[in-house]
Amino acid sequence: MKRFDLELLLVFDEIYKTKNVTRAADNLGLPQSTVSLGLARLREHFDDRLFSRTAKGMEPTPRAENAIEDVRCAIQAVQHALADQPVFDPAGSTREFRICMTDISEIVLVPRLLNYLREHGPGIRVDISKISPDSPLELADGRVDLAVGFMPHLEAGFYQQVLFDQHFVCLVSNRHPRIQDKLSLEALRREDHVQVRSSGTGHAIVDKTLAREGIERRVVLQLPSFLGVARIVAQTELLAIVPYRYGASMAGSEDIRMLPVPVELPSFQVKQHWHERYHADASNRWLRQAIADLFA
Repeated sequence: MKRFDLELLLVFDEIYKTKNVTRAADNLGLPQSTVSLGLARLREHFDDRLFSRTAKGMEPTPRAENAIEDVRCAIQAVQHALADQPVFDPAGSTREFRICMTDISEIVLVPRLLNYLREHGPGIRVDISKISPDSPLELADGRVDLAVGFMPHLEAGFYQQVLFDQHFVCLVSNRHPRIQDKLSLEALRREDHVQVRSSGTGHAIVDKTLAREGIERRVVLQLPSFLGVARIVAQTELLAIVPYRYGASMAGSEDIRMLPVPVELPSFQVKQHWHERYHADASNRWLRQAIADLFA
């Protein structure tokens, strides 16, 4: 049997996750030539190409698909057997972190995170994607390092940490002709609304609560994200019920104000989520701590 070292397993796993030899090398902190040589050795060992170059990147062959779970189990077993935890050096790292989040988190978190990285990890890169029904699987197989948002339906095998509490407010234009400093229940029913269909924001709580209270909004516009909501509210007579942190972020840049919702709506917690397989990973631990510190 040929000798097989841990570095080759890590190369296999990282190419599988990134679908790119250069990004795999960056994430592992290795020269690209070392990763290319490692891939060549892997191909020889498995007697298979393992990854084929396509328009979508280095796609795994059926042989690689069949082997990936065993490879990852072997990596875990070796890492658990080592007495010393690896150390992550953010200042010298060129790693790319992959984070899925809501569009609200993009507005609230990403600027803070980028400013933090500029000071503490200037070579680190971030790849942001949206929370979706596929996010749990992406966390489990390592395609995503972290998820930030409201994900109450994650099954066993995931860790979570509360970042902050959210409650809902109503956005209204400062020039709205009928609403001044207070929003009445009658006005909530009477006025036209913009509604957002977005996963991971806790926004379904609003619709369920209003339905339970027998309150029907006049929704005249539905949007797939929150990115344009504040601008639309500022320039129209529409109302929008939104999470507080989004409203607070946008109130300083748009001609809008936040008013209490005249219905008691439940609050919810925004958390960061990660899979147990990466709980002890040094770079992931550093990222989670950095994000937690930003909201401390």
